[in-house]
Amino acid sequence: MSRAALLVLADGRFPAGGHAHSGGAEAAVRAGRITGAASLEDFCRGRLRTAGLVSASLAAAAALGVDPALLDAAADARTPSAALRVTARRLGRQLMRAARATWPSGELDALAHAFPKGAHQPVVLGVTARAAGLGAEDAAYCSAYESVSGPATAVVRLLSLDPFDATAVLARLAPELDRVADRAVEAGRRVLDDGVERLPAASAPLLEIGAEAHAAWPVRLFAS
Repeated sequence: MSRAALLVLADGRFPAGGHAHSGGAEAAVRAGRITGAASLEDFCRGRLRTAGLVSASLAAAAALGVDPALLDAAADARTPSAALRVTARRLGRQLMRAARATWPSGELDALAHAFPKGAHQPVVLGVTARAAGLGAEDAAYCSAYESVSGPATAVVRLLSLDPFDATAVLARLAPELDRVADRAVEAGRRVLDDGVERLPAASAPLLEIGAEAHAAWPVRLFAS
């Protein structure tokens, strides 16, 4: 295992397309739920505990070798919003392109063939972690961090928030991120024995509602 590979995969400059997505922050800003650093922290904490936990668990399970097709179906079942399903597959397709160029792998090739329009991004992330020689914990941390770093970066642009304040929010969330990553790895291991039904299904209705509204906006800064 090369831990340096995790730095490459988690780097915001890795060309996986995440920079074009706000993780629901754009809709939350317009709705007045994010107005500054304090409300950004609340938003990110809620996202981490719900969508972040689900995504990290999917990524951990995929990194452990669980059938990606079963995980993709489980991801669909845990994503009520059609707009978010489209976004997840779009991000998965872009990540797949970057991953296959960076860590060529038969498993990535098979997943790309099975899902030509893109599998859910956390599933692709977990298979990418395997291809990079990383483990379930690495995949979980990468996914959990993405769930909060995307909104934090987006709010810097949306509200002209001081980048130092946004980074401080992420630092304060670090202990929570540790706990979510641990829970995700535990869930991934349970899937090996008991099936995908053991994956968490934490819901975030406002993220789902906001995504549907955001998809209908005629003008928006971010794709989601």
